[in-house]
Amino acid sequence: MKIFALAAAAATLLSLAAPASAQFAKTEDAIKYRQSALFVMGQHFGRINAMATGRVPFDAKVAAENADVVASMSKLPWAAFGPGTDKGGDTKAKAEIWTEQAKFKEANEKLVAETVKLAAAAKTGNLDAVKTAVTATAGTCKACHDAFRNK
Repeated sequence: MKIFALAAAAATLLSLAAPASAQFAKTEDAIKYRQSALFVMGQHFGRINAMATGRVPFDAKVAAENADVVASMSKLPWAAFGPGTDKGGDTKAKAEIWTEQAKFKEANEKLVAETVKLAAAAKTGNLDAVKTAVTATAGTCKACHDAFRNK
């Protein structure tokens, strides 16, 4: 029984230590996952941006709900940029993601931080605060796209 318990504990620890990319059965699954997460994030950010730019009336409740989704989604795609996911599938990811991993990680962390600020600004119900946060978040998105996404 002790051997079984030790084996189970070892298996559990190994599974927790496995790289995040191991959660995807195929490279294409990882690519689809990250693209889907980024798409959903972009859709919800677009709703807030439309309010910030005056294309639709500002609704503080809707802005806060969408900002929470953006902040949550901003944490998801990064695990799907694992080794081997630079090729295969329909991806616009530049090779620099894998050759400049520290810079890519920094861009990821900036985005997550800005989306947290966006969610906080949206919760205030203050349109000017939302506009400021939208501008900062959009700038972070653009910088990452410029450095790490093919046109």
